[in-house]
Amino acid sequence: MKSIHKTILTTVMAVSTTLSSAAWAEQLPGDGVTVQPIQSTISEETFQTLIVNKAMQALGYTVEATKEVDYNVGFTSIAAGDATYLAVDWEPLHTSKYEAAGGDEKFYREGQYVAGAGQGYLIDKKTADKYNITNIAQLKDPKIAKLFDANDDGTADLTGCNPGWGCEGVIEHQLDTFGLRETVTHNQGNYAAIIADTIARYNKGGSIFYYTWVPYWVSGVLVPGKDVVWLEVPFSALPGERKNVDTTLSNGKNYGFQMNTMHIVANKKFAEANPAAAKLFAIMKLNINDISAENVMMSKGANKPKDIEAHANGWIKAHQKQFDAWIESAKKAAM
Repeated sequence: MKSIHKTILTTVMAVSTTLSSAAWAEQLPGDGVTVQPIQSTISEETFQTLIVNKAMQALGYTVEATKEVDYNVGFTSIAAGDATYLAVDWEPLHTSKYEAAGGDEKFYREGQYVAGAGQGYLIDKKTADKYNITNIAQLKDPKIAKLFDANDDGTADLTGCNPGWGCEGVIEHQLDTFGLRETVTHNQGNYAAIIADTIARYNKGGSIFYYTWVPYWVSGVLVPGKDVVWLEVPFSALPGERKNVDTTLSNGKNYGFQMNTMHIVANKKFAEANPAAAKLFAIMKLNINDISAENVMMSKGANKPKDIEAHANGWIKAHQKQFDAWIESAKKAAM
């Protein structure tokens, strides 16, 4: 009888040890940790944010639903620890916001999530070719400016940048610096609505003048070089601490804005306490053309939350090997 009891006890202990080992093996770096991602109100940023969220979930983190906030609020929230990370920190466009909220003392920012993000002013190619317009300074001429007058007030209507995004500060500064205040009206508000009106005007044969950025779906609808052309600026002119920055590109063109990179910026204390997440943020990379392609799908109607979720899942499946490599590297960093 004692022999039977001893056998049962030994078996139970062995099973218990095996189960404990299995449970330990299944533990992930993020187990028990909840994170709060944030993004701006630009729905086209959801795709790249979701990919980060899903990678964090693969590491075991409990990821709250992404909150949409103004960029300024976003940076201050991360600095204060009320939010964990933002996947769309544009640099140098957001440099002033980053620094104002605490800079490197408050934030962790390593690696480069997306490279090659551009922005600038464009007009329709038909008008550009007919009047030989290549530079925004030409709109100082009231006759040229009136070509882009959408509301008959005598000034060119520029589809501009929402307050708080960062680009509005550059545009406002350049309108003053280039002497365009008398001939150009900077239309701001809901960018998606204003650019939709701009595209409708173009489709009716009207001349258009607008600001946009890449990656974004607009350049998939109004294709640069085919439907529209980029306007150069007369000289580099950025506001504040960037006033001496040369915005001339390697090809000699100057569109008035620096090329940007997008980074994942996180609360520094969180990153220090979570080496797996810190490693993940540093090594993730997303091709800008993949974002543009997804944004075009959104512009064609696949823009509901479930659609964007499917886009993110589809991207991960198509890049599963790379995604898995990120997760494994991040896990090793926590060991």
